Amino acid sequence: MAKRILIIGGGAAGIGAAGAAKGTDPNAEVVVYTEYQDAAYSPCGIPYVHGGEIPDFERLFLGTKQQYADQGIDIRYETPVDSIDVRAKTVTVAGQPVSYDSLIVATGWGYGKPAVPGNDLSGIYYMKNIREAMEWDKTLDGVRSAVVLEAGPLGMEMVTALCHRGIETHLVDPSPWALSMATDPDIVKPVEDSWLEMGAKLHFNTKLEAILGDAAGKVRGVATSDGEIACDLVVVCTHKEPQTRLGAAAGLKTGSAGGFVVDETMSSSVPGVWAAGDCAEIPHGVSNVPIQGLSGSHAYAQGKVAGVNAAGGKRSYQPVYVPWGMVAGKWMVGGVSFSETLATAMGIPFVMGEAQGISRARYFPDMKPVKVKLLAEPGTLRLIGAQMVGGEGIKERADFLAMAVRTGITLRDLATMENVYSPPIGALNEPIAMAAQNALSRLGS
Repeated sequence: MAKRILIIGGGAAGIGAAGAAKGTDPNAEVVVYTEYQDAAYSPCGIPYVHGGEIPDFERLFLGTKQQYADQGIDIRYETPVDSIDVRAKTVTVAGQPVSYDSLIVATGWGYGKPAVPGNDLSGIYYMKNIREAMEWDKTLDGVRSAVVLEAGPLGMEMVTALCHRGIETHLVDPSPWALSMATDPDIVKPVEDSWLEMGAKLHFNTKLEAILGDAAGKVRGVATSDGEIACDLVVVCTHKEPQTRLGAAAGLKTGSAGGFVVDETMSSSVPGVWAAGDCAEIPHGVSNVPIQGLSGSHAYAQGKVAGVNAAGGKRSYQPVYVPWGMVAGKWMVGGVSFSETLATAMGIPFVMGEAQGISRARYFPDMKPVKVKLLAEPGTLRLIGAQMVGGEGIKERADFLAMAVRTGITLRDLATMENVYSPPIGALNEPIAMAAQNALSRLGS
């Protein structure tokens, strides 16, 4: 009899799991339940449609409904799962139990509703669901002023998008600088400066106290610790919270980061149940501290591991080193593992090297500056983190440095590495080598 594999969630982790399960066991019955009208699209692309860089939302879908059906994946749209019974090995859908042989929980993430008065007013946009985004995109044509709540990755992208849209844009964030948990103030400053050039108004060290409404119940502004800001729209881009209610009620253990505890196979604390994506937490490769709320590429990779194992195969997921990169304002910013600020807060000792380089040959048109900051373990000088900001090439450098951290490459290795050189692209990793050499020079090595 064919194995029945049920998957809760149609995001990157859920669709990755479905494809991997079907590839591992073509005879398996693979059913995906999602509460939404769609599956497998890129929320990260939504701000770029709002800002006009991407012409339409249809381009954000990873596949059509027919393509998934042709692969033998049965996706049940607009069909939430009400509960899980791990003893009976069933889930309840529309009041009816559905049995499973393997279950994958990929319930993803959500925003916490701001815990302030006025959080139920009309005109508050939680930027995630693509169908809602399509409707909000029409609304943006009439918006004069907007407030973006918090400068996480999506918030940074939305500030840029709204400025491109010609909307007066305010960023309200309780932290002292943008993306403070992942960046250092000197790294993100060019981004903030470019936002100011684009007309954005930045309110850091500022706490939201209330969302203000008019007589019709629509947003007219926000009250903050620094005063009132008039606006037509509030865009909620606060920290991603793991959606664990369903699994936790069934007995799946959650950990210190708030996500489901899983092993290297993405198996949860309950036999026969796997978890993947933003609802799960994964150990960091350097600190071994569990973390969650990573990127869509992480979720997809975790889903594939869960899908293979749920279908009877064997695959492991490695601890993460979290390479990341994004475009914000007029700059690319990115990094790996720890920033100087985060390492200091965690009590992780480090030595540091910095360098200011260029993205292309100095005489080639459109050359841009690139700043690199490297963190290494004292004594061994093994790389443990990096931060970068520049005009181009940040993603490629972040990918390279993530592998360097993972494989134990040292500052000495980086300082003496070979680099490709061509005038249009320069020497991509030359700023990295310079930063490593500067650290060694300070150490007298």
